[in-house]
Amino acid sequence: MKKLGSLLILCSVLLVSCGTKHNQEGLDAYFEGGLSKYNRQLTDVIVADIFTPPVASRIYAYSNVAAYEGIRFADASKKSLAATLNNLEKLPEPIANKEYYYPLVSAVAFMNVGKSLVFDLDKVEAIKGDMLAEIKAIGIDAVVYENSVSFGEELAAEILNWAAKDGYLRRTALPRYSVNDDAGRWKPTPPDYMEAIEPHWNTIRPFVLDSAGQFDPGLPTAFDLEKDSKFYEEAIEVYETVNQLDDKQLEVAKFWDCNPNISHTKGHVMYFQQQISPGGHWMHIAAQVLEEEKANGVTAAETMSLLGVTIADAFISCWDQKYKSSLTRPETYINNYIDQDWEPILQTPAFPEHTSGHSVASSAAATALTALFGENYAFVDATEVPYGLPPRSFQSFWQAAEEAAISRLYGGIHYRPAIELGVQQGRAIGNFVVKSVEFE
Repeated sequence: MKKLGSLLILCSVLLVSCGTKHNQEGLDAYFEGGLSKYNRQLTDVIVADIFTPPVASRIYAYSNVAAYEGIRFADASKKSLAATLNNLEKLPEPIANKEYYYPLVSAVAFMNVGKSLVFDLDKVEAIKGDMLAEIKAIGIDAVVYENSVSFGEELAAEILNWAAKDGYLRRTALPRYSVNDDAGRWKPTPPDYMEAIEPHWNTIRPFVLDSAGQFDPGLPTAFDLEKDSKFYEEAIEVYETVNQLDDKQLEVAKFWDCNPNISHTKGHVMYFQQQISPGGHWMHIAAQVLEEEKANGVTAAETMSLLGVTIADAFISCWDQKYKSSLTRPETYINNYIDQDWEPILQTPAFPEHTSGHSVASSAAATALTALFGENYAFVDATEVPYGLPPRSFQSFWQAAEEAAISRLYGGIHYRPAIELGVQQGRAIGNFVVKSVEFE
């Protein structure tokens, strides 16, 4: 009996250490397409929390860098982004005598970082809790589970420590944007007359760029009220484009709106509609492509981390010029000097005009995705379906980016130079990031 008791104790210890049967095939199937799914779930939180486009880009970047750092050990050829990204120091590595399941490490790191950067942290924690419960139900070795969760949390803590030093918190102590009587200077626009969004975003540490001003696109056309001036000509183009818009152009404008918070007024009632951000739209394009390609976890994390930091740096660069030039929006100029009753198709965002954020971010994103998937990668973009818009087909990432850029003219919210120079700015940023970031 004594020997039998000892044997039972030993069996219990073994069961605790080994847990239920380790279902490798089931786990691998569960995590197939996992990062695409988790980015979509993170987007739902970002949209509900109403984060601005620059802030949303920061959340995607840090979360997906964490995901990559968690799964790169599954491929011995991959190296840490600490060698590439600004001020990212050497990160923890697996302990030699411990076993890990790296897709789980990656998912935990992604969710812990995402949770710490949003408002609704309970929602992300619930997503993480559901994921952990599901993989336990599938069957995972208890020791591997504990090692993986612990390592993912450790990586996330280091990524968050790095993020805490990027100037995000410090920017809130800087002066607010000042509105004055300068006719050419940006002023709040209808219907909400919101104050300027993120006037100090250029103080955020870039992920790859040397500085916010590294790829400055140049100043806009000089503000001018004369009817024979270049600036007046640019304003008239916006005015006439909106007035003569056809159905196809209207579809393009609405598809690429990507304004995270649109206000609607009916009678005496005002309500707000939340949407995906420009960066989020491109992250979803990538997520869809990865699913269609049935990309493995390492490839997915490599793609999403590269795209995330590219878009984040695009917003830092774009916002640098926005508040340097601080140019008035077409709506303000046209209402004051051409037609006081004119309205744009899209609601004018609450920040200066030059350059176009969607043009910069989209061309940077297209550059990165083209480097990964090729020049003529055809796809159907279903990103806006949850927001009531039909899918659109594109023959390349660049075709999509060019459509996103010109949508700002169709929507009546940007002059042409902000679009064209924005595309050049984004392409330069994208090329620099692609050449700078090394995964192997």
